[in-house]
Amino acid sequence: MKRYLVPIILAVVFLSVSCKQKAPATQEPAPSFNNQLTAEEIAGGVMTPELMWKFGRLGSVALSPDGSTVIYTVTERDLATEAARTNIFSMPINGGDPVQLTKDGGSSPQWTDNGKSIAFVDNDGDLAVMDPKGAVIRKVEGLSNFEYFNISPAGNKIYFTKRVKLDQTANEKHNLPRAKVRIIDDLMYRHWNTWSDYSYSHIFVADFNGNGVSGEKDIMEGQKFESPLSPYFDETEISWSPDGKYIAYTTKRLRGKEDARSTNSDIFLYDVSAGKEVNITESNRGYDKYPVFSPDGSRIAYQSMERDGYEADLNRLFVYDIKTATRTWITKGWVFDVESVKWADNENLYFVSAYLGTSQVFKTTVSGKGVDQVTKGSHELGSLQLESGKMTATIMSFALAPEVASVDLGSGEVKQVTGINNHIYESIRMGKFEEKYTKTKDGKDLQMWVIYPPDFDPSKKYPALLFCEGGPQSVLGPFWSYRWNFQMMAAKGYIVFAPNRRGVAGFGQEWKEQISQDYGGKNMQDYLDATDAMAKEPYIDADRLGAVGASYGGYSIFYLAGIHGGRFKAFISHCGVFNFVSDYGTTEELWFKDFDYGGPYWELPKSYQYSPHLLVDNWDTPIMIITGANDFRIPYTQSLEAFTAAQLKNVPSRLLFFEDECHWILKPQNAVIWQREFFEFLDTYLK
Repeated sequence: MKRYLVPIILAVVFLSVSCKQKAPATQEPAPSFNNQLTAEEIAGGVMTPELMWKFGRLGSVALSPDGSTVIYTVTERDLATEAARTNIFSMPINGGDPVQLTKDGGSSPQWTDNGKSIAFVDNDGDLAVMDPKGAVIRKVEGLSNFEYFNISPAGNKIYFTKRVKLDQTANEKHNLPRAKVRIIDDLMYRHWNTWSDYSYSHIFVADFNGNGVSGEKDIMEGQKFESPLSPYFDETEISWSPDGKYIAYTTKRLRGKEDARSTNSDIFLYDVSAGKEVNITESNRGYDKYPVFSPDGSRIAYQSMERDGYEADLNRLFVYDIKTATRTWITKGWVFDVESVKWADNENLYFVSAYLGTSQVFKTTVSGKGVDQVTKGSHELGSLQLESGKMTATIMSFALAPEVASVDLGSGEVKQVTGINNHIYESIRMGKFEEKYTKTKDGKDLQMWVIYPPDFDPSKKYPALLFCEGGPQSVLGPFWSYRWNFQMMAAKGYIVFAPNRRGVAGFGQEWKEQISQDYGGKNMQDYLDATDAMAKEPYIDADRLGAVGASYGGYSIFYLAGIHGGRFKAFISHCGVFNFVSDYGTTEELWFKDFDYGGPYWELPKSYQYSPHLLVDNWDTPIMIITGANDFRIPYTQSLEAFTAAQLKNVPSRLLFFEDECHWILKPQNAVIWQREFFEFLDTYLK
């Protein structure tokens, strides 16, 4: 199931993660990255699966030290060849025309030399440096096979990560190179979408003189642990001190069964010159991540969860004082999660929180004077950049793919800066969206988002779709997805309603935490209450309701199929849990099941009563089930079990099985097939 992440991180990370695939059997044609729209592509004037792959996709963002200019990457995909191309662009944050700085590919840009240069990864995978106008000055010598890099603020050091092989393969042990076998003695042998490759992501530090890298040192030498953490490998889990004398980094020093059942990551403060380190979060047993040094280097802000094994615990803002070795909970009393922390100065900090169905910027102080809201609006903000009193954030909504926005720290005004896909928006019609509230059966206020078809006519009746959020403890705000795209659903003539049922983030810790060990309880009633409320609207045809969802949303579909009482006429479940017992025995992050299920099945937790397979006898509604062979989070066999049950119950059903996908559908042509089959199935039973 999907971890709780800042929405923009989901948009970027899920795009960059790849599932293993076989090499093509025939030579591919040369890719075409022409993003100009053809008359055929925009003939209908609304979103289509094919048009989705004309979108440029925002990636890395970096604000210049003087706060005047933002550099960012845009990735383009060619549907015919599935090739990808990423380039770096520059734009003034006060407005202007974007400038393409790289032509042949570039990624991971970083301002260096106080804004006089930009370091980046070129198309060959090498570290290179260019001036702010895009003239490539030089390639950096002495660095290869790295993954992430970061040059110290002083400019004389660099850290980078690369994989270090420390485990022996079965082929090596037996000297039989053609064998295909794994010898497994412990857990966590695979994670999310990849099997262990017998190597670990390590941090290296080296001297940097602007032209080359020398004297590299593995600061995790011999350790069978990783930094950044698997599976997301988020480079913001590592940071430099302002003087370049220290590195703070996140790692989880647990292996095997302990790793599988614990979330206890820690932050280590590494002295570059002395080669010594100290664990600054040793006393805390939950997640500790994302260290950020104060401008004077005396403190480290970081995000911390208290309880071991609970990945959706309250994400708190802590500050560690290096001199006194003391930790202070800065946001004590704040019941919303903290993400993307940035120092304004040595006293004031900004961060993002999921808040009442949106994601906004907030402000607090080291002295703990409370939390103040900075921004408002029907959007999701994330990935803050703060330099010289100027702030940028990524922004997205149900009608806007991720872009860069500026944030006025005085007024809170959010203004879109980039317009990566303006040429597409100008050629199609978007459906409007709005926030609604209804009452739950037990008297709670239930917020939901409603997205309407383009040219919506309230005098007509429309089929409608209940969207079931994943997670379960994730954020459901005005997000943009290249698969679960609500504008696409609206363009097909459906009204979409997405309730923030119990378990989602952004409505306080109590609301979020209620769902654990109650999967079939109050949150399912929330879905039914939202459906009943929407069915009463005069513009919705109550006889043409469907329900769709992925991950925990896929589980929700399986469960609703057994309890919906005839409300829905079609279901679609993507990568959902069907059988709690077999799921516990085949998944990898057991801490999740230990907390949310209440433990392994042999301990007979009461929550196992909510396993959808126990309700199959009630299934009578057409259902499409989607899964990928490389999904290890919710193994594809869960979907096979559900499809078998539906077939044997003579329920009209379809299985969409992707041989080279994982928990997400990432490849362009697979994604187009996903969309086409999705709507073909819904249209069959709802139109």
